[in-house]
Amino acid sequence: MELTRFEHSCVRLERDGHALVIDPGTFADAAGALASGPVDAVLVTHEHPDHLDHDVVVPWLAEHPEVPFHAPAGVVRDLRSRLPDRSGLHPVEAGERFDVAGFEVRAVGGQHAVIHPLIPYVANLGYVVDGSVYHPGDAFTVPPDRIDTLLVPLHAPWSRSADVIDFLIAVRPRRAVPIHDGLLNERGRGLVLEHAARLSSPFGVELVDPGAGETLRV
Repeated sequence: MELTRFEHSCVRLERDGHALVIDPGTFADAAGALASGPVDAVLVTHEHPDHLDHDVVVPWLAEHPEVPFHAPAGVVRDLRSRLPDRSGLHPVEAGERFDVAGFEVRAVGGQHAVIHPLIPYVANLGYVVDGSVYHPGDAFTVPPDRIDTLLVPLHAPWSRSADVIDFLIAVRPRRAVPIHDGLLNERGRGLVLEHAARLSSPFGVELVDPGAGETLRV
């Protein structure tokens, strides 16, 4: 499988001529992820704009009616109100397994990490693809099975660097790829990466950092 980062939390996974796009949001090159080749399915972890860019995704879904879209139920309800005649919008629940475009996907988690008690909670799903690549969305839910490649949220209003490191150690993937870094400048990103790599490596984790638009075989 090949993984391409498109900034922040957006990634494209490709295998055997098929492609999934996960979280084409406003902090990413969502249009680039959807236009860099045929897309067989779109998966969204939750409703926040940095994970779902409505200005890009809604017209794209209208123009590609054959492509299935999977997301938490609230996200799907909203899209159905915007695209009432469009089929293939699938609500997903935690624990659900589904096959799409030759990929096996398992949804885990259920709730976005707490930002502040005064901010309403929203649903969040992590996706384990083919039992090996895990995109957690905006949460530090540890998947039930050992995975090979973890897409680790590097920075957010709901986390500290200590939380990032603890998540890496708890999951213990063979490889970790940083995502969710759109609020960091270059110096801050480098500092968090250095701490995360140094403190998780004794637990067998290799932190790999492909640049935006670069592809990594996983």
